[in-house]
Amino acid sequence: MSVFLTGFPGFLGSALTERLVARGRSVTCLVQPKYRRKAERRARKIERESMGNESGGIELLAGDITESDLGLGEEMDPLQSDTDAVYHLAATYDLAVSREVGMAVNVDGTKNVLDFADGCGDLRRFQYVSTCYVSGRYDGTFTEDHLVEGQQFNNYYETTKYLAEVAVQERMADGLPATIYRPGIVVGNSETGETQKYDGPYYLLRWLLRQPSVAVAPVLGNPAAYEVNVVPRNFVIDAIAELSRVDESVGEVYQLCDPNPLTVDEMLRVFGRATGKRVVRVPVPKSALKRVLSSLPELGIEPATLDYFDQPTSYACENALAALETIDEPVRCPAFGSYVGNLVSFVREHPEITPDAMV
Repeated sequence: MSVFLTGFPGFLGSALTERLVARGRSVTCLVQPKYRRKAERRARKIERESMGNESGGIELLAGDITESDLGLGEEMDPLQSDTDAVYHLAATYDLAVSREVGMAVNVDGTKNVLDFADGCGDLRRFQYVSTCYVSGRYDGTFTEDHLVEGQQFNNYYETTKYLAEVAVQERMADGLPATIYRPGIVVGNSETGETQKYDGPYYLLRWLLRQPSVAVAPVLGNPAAYEVNVVPRNFVIDAIAELSRVDESVGEVYQLCDPNPLTVDEMLRVFGRATGKRVVRVPVPKSALKRVLSSLPELGIEPATLDYFDQPTSYACENALAALETIDEPVRCPAFGSYVGNLVSFVREHPEITPDAMV
C-alpha cells in the first residue's frame, strides 16, 4: 500500500514527502506537468538522501486536482486500490489569487481529492492541510472547534480555503477518517532559514534590509494590539508527520500555530535587532498604504499582506499542544526570536528567491 500526496514539489509537500519516504512509505505524488522537471530533481534528491533498508520511494504521476479524475484517466482505479493514506496539500497559496482560480484549485480541487479518497477501499486516513486563516477577520480567539462563525474574509485565498475545509468537515461528519491541520503563517526552517518563497513577514524583513541603519516601518493602528502568528516549516512538518501516525488524531482539528505569538510591535523590535536596524514606526492609514503599494509594484510588496498586520484574531491551539506532548519526542513551536537570525541570514544569502507562489 502507498501514500497519495498532492502539493509536490511545493514548500510543505516536499518536506513532508521526504519525511514519509524516510519512514519507509512509498509515496505517489500528483504533479502538474509544468512542474515535472522540478519535481524530478527534488524526488531524486530526496531518494538519494533517504537511501537505506527502511526507506521508501517516490512515484510521480502527471495530473491536476482541478479535473474530476485528477487528470489520472485509466491510472485512477489501480491507484485507488493501492492507496491507504491521502495527504492533500495542493492549493494556491497566494493572497492576491482571483476568485475563479481560488475556487477551481482550493475548493473544487479539494472536492476532487475527497472523491478520490472516497474511492480508496483500504483508506485509513485523509490528511488535509488547511490554514488558521479560515478564521477570516474573526474578532477574538479562534479555536480548533471554530469554523462557521459568520466571519468576513480578507481575500479570496481565505474564502476558498474556508470553503474547502467546510467540504472536508462535511465528509468527516459522513464518516471519512480524516485529520485537519491549520498552520499559522509559515516561514523558513528554524534551523537553516531555508524557504522556497519570500512572502508574508518576508515583505517586512526585506523592506527593512533595503534601508540604511535607521529604517522606517509604516504601522497600522496600534501595533501592540495585533498579533502575527508565525511558525517555521520544520515545526509544521514535524507536527503533521507525528500526528498523522497516531490513531487518536482521526477526526481532530489541530491549529499548528505559535502559542505565544509576537505582536506587530514585538516583531518589528525582533527584526530590528536581527537586521541591525533602528526601526522608526510611522503610523499610516491602511487604505492609503495599499494604494501606494498597488501603484508602485517595483517595491515588491503585496498590498494584501497589510491585512495581517491589523488582524483582530488570536489563535488557540490547546488540542495541538496536548496531542504533541503525548508523542515519544514532544514537538514544540520555537519562539520566533530564537530563529529569526537564521531567517535573516538566509534572505541575505539568497536574494534570488521571489514571493511567487506555485499555482
